[in-house]
Amino acid sequence: MSSNVKLVIVTGSGRSGTSSVAGTLKRLGLHVPQPEVEADEANPRGYYEPLWVTEFHKELLNPIPVRTIDSRPSATDLAAEAVTPEVEARLREWLEGQLDHPQVVIKDPREFWVHDLWLRVATGLGAEVTTLTMLRHPTEVVRSRDTAYLTEQTPAFRRQRETTNVAAWVNAAFATERATRGHRRAFVLYADLVADWRAAMTRAGEQLAIAYDGDLAAPHPVDDFVDQRLNRSQVTWDDLEVAPRLRDLAERSWSAMNTLVTSPHDEAAAAALGVLRAEYAEMYEFAAALALDETTAQVGRVRRNLNRKLANRDQRIARLEERLRGR
Repeated sequence: MSSNVKLVIVTGSGRSGTSSVAGTLKRLGLHVPQPEVEADEANPRGYYEPLWVTEFHKELLNPIPVRTIDSRPSATDLAAEAVTPEVEARLREWLEGQLDHPQVVIKDPREFWVHDLWLRVATGLGAEVTTLTMLRHPTEVVRSRDTAYLTEQTPAFRRQRETTNVAAWVNAAFATERATRGHRRAFVLYADLVADWRAAMTRAGEQLAIAYDGDLAAPHPVDDFVDQRLNRSQVTWDDLEVAPRLRDLAERSWSAMNTLVTSPHDEAAAAALGVLRAEYAEMYEFAAALALDETTAQVGRVRRNLNRKLANRDQRIARLEERLRGR
């Protein structure tokens, strides 16, 4: 058993600064299991995600499918249904080999969908689970995702994705807050991290009861890793095309989540988020009903395209068989 190990799980909506804070924790002396996902053009400073963890979550969640951030209120339940004894055994086998450091960082924005799985396995191995959730305003998250992933898409498609991604941010906020209530947790504003990482990480360290290597006084390697230029997507609601009701719900959710930065287990904030979650579920249900004909038409188009591809494949196979018989 690893009774003295602290497992710090970094979570939060994609493009909210999870890589920045995980990289900061690594430079502060915490261990990231190797190998890591390699840096790329979308994140040139690195992801600080254990490669095994990202592949594990992809294999588990992609077939459902549940997106990294997913707007469906049912996404958490769908993810939970995909967890089998075999899945749990795989995670236990891998994680058991990673707990030879006193403080281990696991970062993957998908983790919150199956946080109960991680909590159950890690606790069973004797590790203490804590979470550090990054918070970034939904407008900035959505625009950052657009810049990273949707630069070559049409305006109509980008408008649809902006709406979906704002809804997904809201849903992810609810899911993360609910999943992490039972243990030590910290919420860090991305703006705070890039403005004064020492203050932000000192507060988070105290909330999580984790220790950093050495003195945080300047100069420090984190100074060259985190700077204000990282916060490029400074946008407002006026820069997005989102329905007013969804925008209002997202803004109220953002306000409630902000309370958790200084008081991670604030009961009033948790209650407010519960009310907002119910409001969002109702909004989503009505939106799905309103778009039923469009959804049905899209499914029909996909099926027709698939049937055409299958028919073309069958024709090609028939021609090849005919040629072989003619030899």
